Amino acid sequence: MSTTLSRISTTVRSYLQMASLRASFLFGGWLDAQATVRRAGDLFCTPFASSRTRAAQTPNADAVEDSFELDGRRIHTYVWGDPKTQPYVLLAHGWSSHATRFLPWIGRLRGADYAVVAFDQPAHGLSSGHRTNLLDFANTLEAVARRFGPAAALIGHSLGGAAVATALARGVSAERAVLIAPAADPIDAAMRFAGLIGLPQRLCQRMIAAFEDHIGFSFDAFQAHFNAPRIAHPALIVHDVEDLEVPWSEGERYARFWPDSRLLSTQGLGHNRIAQDEGVIAAALRFLRGEAVGERVVSSPNLPFGIA
Repeated sequence: MSTTLSRISTTVRSYLQMASLRASFLFGGWLDAQATVRRAGDLFCTPFASSRTRAAQTPNADAVEDSFELDGRRIHTYVWGDPKTQPYVLLAHGWSSHATRFLPWIGRLRGADYAVVAFDQPAHGLSSGHRTNLLDFANTLEAVARRFGPAAALIGHSLGGAAVATALARGVSAERAVLIAPAADPIDAAMRFAGLIGLPQRLCQRMIAAFEDHIGFSFDAFQAHFNAPRIAHPALIVHDVEDLEVPWSEGERYARFWPDSRLLSTQGLGHNRIAQDEGVIAAALRFLRGEAVGERVVSSPNLPFGIA
């Protein structure tokens, strides 16, 4: 009974906190639009503190841990095996996550004779920093890839998948890529965030414009349908049709515009469990061995998408 009451109490507190947050952005938009946009932008770029807590509490499975400095921040790395003498797989976690979230992959990849490299993004896990964004994600992935050399494969989940695609489009070398529940559209992501916190659409548009001014890039630079056609490496896109955080249509968009890619659709795994699912890991390993996994998505002016 006490456990049930505790869960109810937690749910009520979370609901009240979210209702209070939404009200503050709704009314703040009328009272002081500029300050509200700035506050929303800060929140949009700030991961949950639980990323650090979970990273500190998760075993590292005997990884060799190290760190290096990048743009004034310390980036924490994890290595299993020897990337200098073995083909290695580089893992990229998603928003408010951490590198050791991929622990279920390590034994399977090592068993397939791969070394493995992972890292905590800025403001995540054991890396330093307070705020970050997709450009940071891609830049950090590129820096890690330069540090360890060309990878046999890049595997990214959620925003990490978007970072993988961005880095490959900008010339990072890897033989193959696996994108799991990848975010394809930063504008839609910002709009979903605005809807969650109650930020009016007109102010969300101002937040996007301010963000673009700050990083010096248009959000279009990170759109899947612009980046994917520029990537020549084979890819497997894995996305759940019931994903409530990043819609399945975003994974489908990657598969539709990525010339050498296939789409594996799952059901019932949602956005987070998909990254640790044994069936997904097994499918990825088959793909890394060169097997055809998933379905080929095609597109034409008369056919928005279809299966070949």
